[in-house]
Parts: sequence; structure tokens; C-alpha cells
Amino acid sequence: MGYRTKEKDLKTVVPGMTRIVRRFFPYIRKRRLLIAGSFVALLFESGFRLLEPWPLKFVFDHVLVTEANSNSFQVVVGSSIDPMLLLALLALSIVVISVLGSFAAYLSTFGMALASVQILTDIRGDLYSHLQRLSLSFHIKHKSGDLITRVTADIDRIKLTIVKVMLPLLTNIITLVGMLAVMGWMNWELFAIALIVFPVFVFSLHRLVTQIRQVTREHRKFQGILASTTGETIGAIKVVQALSLHEQFEDIFQQQNNQTLDHGAKSLKLSAVLQRTVQILMAISIALVLWKGAHLVIEKTLTAGDLLVFITYLKNAFEPLRKLATQFGEIAKATASGERIIDVLDYEPHVRNLPGAKPARPFLGGVRFENVTFGYETGKEILKNIDFEVQPGQRIAVVGASGSGKSTLISLILRLYDPNSGRILMDGQDLREYTLDSLRQQISIVLQDSVLFAASIRENIAYGKLGATDAEIENAAKLANAHEFILDLSDGYETVLGERGNTLSGGQRQRIAIARAAIRQAPIIILDEPTTGLDNASERAVDRALNCLTQGRTTFLISHNLKAVEDADLIFYVEGGRILERGTHAELMKQSGGYAALYQLQNAVNSDRGENHYALN
Repeated sequence: MGYRTKEKDLKTVVPGMTRIVRRFFPYIRKRRLLIAGSFVALLFESGFRLLEPWPLKFVFDHVLVTEANSNSFQVVVGSSIDPMLLLALLALSIVVISVLGSFAAYLSTFGMALASVQILTDIRGDLYSHLQRLSLSFHIKHKSGDLITRVTADIDRIKLTIVKVMLPLLTNIITLVGMLAVMGWMNWELFAIALIVFPVFVFSLHRLVTQIRQVTREHRKFQGILASTTGETIGAIKVVQALSLHEQFEDIFQQQNNQTLDHGAKSLKLSAVLQRTVQILMAISIALVLWKGAHLVIEKTLTAGDLLVFITYLKNAFEPLRKLATQFGEIAKATASGERIIDVLDYEPHVRNLPGAKPARPFLGGVRFENVTFGYETGKEILKNIDFEVQPGQRIAVVGASGSGKSTLISLILRLYDPNSGRILMDGQDLREYTLDSLRQQISIVLQDSVLFAASIRENIAYGKLGATDAEIENAAKLANAHEFILDLSDGYETVLGERGNTLSGGQRQRIAIARAAIRQAPIIILDEPTTGLDNASERAVDRALNCLTQGRTTFLISHNLKAVEDADLIFYVEGGRILERGTHAELMKQSGGYAALYQLQNAVNSDRGENHYALN
């Protein structure tokens, strides 16, 4: 099941924040001791905040008091303590309360922030690992820029919001609960009056929060689209410049950028409305309490110090609500980011280790397809009823027009996809009975555009066999006809390549890729148009390397160039997702079918051009 359906179901049951806490609870539980200690410090911090106005109450009620009809303050001498000493003690208590509260705040803030950073670091690591293991069908449907945004910007947004917004807000909420309890204990009449505006506030908050959450989620979606467009155009900058497409892509980018701006502005507008609402309601509540409280003081049923404490609590009680109004935009964005992360984490890969899957034993190289049908979407079949058997060590060529299903067929051997029906056997055993890693570690692949990583040449070759020795790396390079040109580079095997290996020529990149395939010493080799786009000299060098690589191994070669497959043991001519013809080159030429016609056409065209192409022999 894809994540979109599941997300919709969950959103109808619980709010986004509850969903996030529930999904991330296993990560939170790992840091429970740190969180528990920080929470205790948080309770102490809230307790000291509750004590802050009380020294002022005692100053007003027991040190300073006004006489009737007098504008001056007189000192009232207590019966048991000197008023000046009491004043000094109360002044000192303000400092003590502040110091202790600050220390508790430091412990709670640092502890909670550290726990959140550790939790989100774990989540980011698991998110990255999960993305690596999701099937190709997922990555085909999702923009790479959007996925990168989820791993980087969305995690960072949650981290920043927790540290800068939610932790202070949690402190304020706990303090708010304490203040409300003390206010109710001090005077129930004033407490009831103070609560009059809260239903109005809750209604306004719910309505505006819902709108902000929807807008911010759309905002994050457009930011993902923006990142995807940026990544695609920069990644293909050579093509963009060569075809003068920069203005067209600038227009597309600007439209998406404006959509992102519109949603961001709407979110800010709603947050501003929420902030003004809180300020107005706070003013109304304080005015009502002040009016009633003053009457109670005049009637001698409430002291001036009590009224001061009550109004201080009331003003402070609205403080977290006011901050919520200004900061809810960030909280809503963090919630949307958290849901986007959960969407990926909860996505179940279509291709995964099945229950009971076991590590594969060393393959001999026998491959059999039994009535295999596959399509990326239901009802749209790419391969239809594919049946064939390959013996260990055979060289198989898969040819046909573009879009006929050649690469898809080979992808099924790697279990990049699973067939919709039928099964694929390796040495007589269903591929799905093996673990994915143990299966793929026994298959080497060389692509038309082999990807090299921004690491040293030694590391790039060693990626084919983790833990390979220097001798194994150099032997693989020699087999791939790459050792000599590597030594000619400035740093030899330690030469660090640019992104995707773009500091090397096409032929050099392919030979490094062949060395990476060779070091694995896999019994099955897949070659997907490995020499397309190379000049003649590079093609011949790669051809020699491929001949060494495939010696004695089951080899699948995908090629548009039929001249290159003449010496294959078996040729599959694929058209419309079916194997229409199969046999050796000589047998297929005798059939005078689609393969023979295409071969004669290519031969005529190549003869006119004077081109020579490699052959797998």
C-alpha cells in the first residue's frame, strides 16, 4: 500500500502531532532517561516561575500599604520581624528564585534539546536507509529533489522548531497549568471571570490552526517541487545550455517560486490574525479581572498583593498563547514536515525480503523465466508471458527496439522489480526465496551511463566488493584495461573523482565501472549498452575489458547494435514485451524475421558510415 492512502486514513483518526509522536515514540523511548531528567528540571523551572510574583505580594501586603485618603506609603511594623529586614529578605528571594529558575531552565533546555537532536539524527539515518531500500517503482514516481528535501530540510525544520519553539512552549504550558490552579485557589470569582474569554479563544484557535496547517502543508509540497526542478535543471545543465532551454526553465521555476511565495504569505497572514486575536482577548480578560478585583480590594475581601499576583498570573497565562500565535506557523510547518517524513518511513517497498528468505548459496549461473508477466501499473503490461532458460556460462543477447522491454527484463533478474505473475528461478530456486543483498552481490552490472561517486578511484572500484584489498583492486583494474591510465593520473588510485566521475572521459569511466564489476567476481554479468556513445578507440578498449570480464560467466547483453551480438550463444529478439524470436545469429538470419531485417538495415547503414563496433566474443 502506498503512503498516500495510509496517510489519509490516519489523518481522519488523529491530529498530525499525535501521529508524529506515536510514530516516533520508539526513538523517543531510547532517550527516556535524558528526557525524564530534563522533565524534572522543567517542573522545577515552572515551580520557580510560579514563585516569581509572591515576593512582590508580601512587599505590598506586609511592608508597603496605603492609608485611607493618603497618597503616601507608610511602613507597617510587623510584630515579629523588622520591616526593613523583611524587605531585604524579599529582595534577596527575588534573586534566589531567578538564579534557581535559570539553572533549572538551563538543565531542562539543554537536556531536551540534546534529546531531540539525538532522536532526529536517528530518524534521519533510518529515513536515508529506508530510501535506499525502497523499490525502483517508488523512486520513479517521486522527484529526487522532494526526497532530498525530506531528508535534509524537513528534519532540520523539526529540529529547529523543537529547540526554538516547542521546548519553551512546553515550559509555558506546564507553568500555565500551575498558574490556573493557584488562581482558582486564590479567588474563584476572579478565576471564573478570567475563563470567560477562553471558549472564544479555543474556537478561534481551532479554526485558524486548521487553515494554517493546510496552507503550510501545501507550502512544503511546493518547496519540494521547487527543489526537484532545481535539481533536475542543474543536473542536466549541459543539455539545458546546449538546447538554450534556460529561459523556458526559468519561467517554470518562477511559476513554482511564486506558488511557494503565495502559500508562505497566506500562512504568515493567518499567523498574524491569530496573534492579534490573542492580544485582544488578553486585554479583555485583564480588564474584567482588574475591574472586579479592585472592587474586592476596596471591600477588604482581597488584598492588593493578591490582586497583583492574580493579574501577573493572568498576563503570564496568556503569554504562551500569544507566543503560540506568533510561532504556530513554525509548529504547523514542522508538523507538515514530520508527516512528510512519516509518509516515506511508512511506505512499504514492493520488493523486499520475504518471510523466511535465506542467504543465497554461490550461484552456478542458471536462469529460468517461467511465464513471467510484468507491468509498472496495473493493466499496462511491459513484459508478457516470458519463458526461457539459460545455462550457466552462456552468453545471452537481448535486442529489440527502444521501449520493447529489454532493460525491464534484465531488471527482474536483479529483483529491482518483482513479476506480476510467473516466477524467475536461479539455479532452480525462486529468486524471492533469497535475501536481496545475497542475490545482488552475485550479479555484476555495467550500464550505458555507469555512475561513479565523488570519491577516489580506489574507493569507486572497491564499492564492488567492500573490504577488497589493494591487490584485488589493482587486479580488477588490470582486467578492465584501466590500470595504466589510472597510474598516469596525478594521484593514481587516490585520484578523487568529480561528481558522477565527470573528470574522466567516457571510456575511462566505463573501464572503472568494469573494474568495479570485475572485483566482485560474480557468476552473472549484466551489460546494458556498455559502449553506446563512446568513440572507436574507447570502444575497443572497453570491448577488450568486457571480454575479460565475461569469460566463463553467464552474461546478459542488452544492445541496439546487432553487429555486437553475433557471437552470442543465444539471442532474444524482443518486441512489444514478448520474445518473438530466439536462437543464434545464424539461426535468426535463416528465419528472415524481424531480427534479420533489422540486422541487414543496420549493416547497410554502418557500411555507409564506415563504422566498426565491438562484438562480445
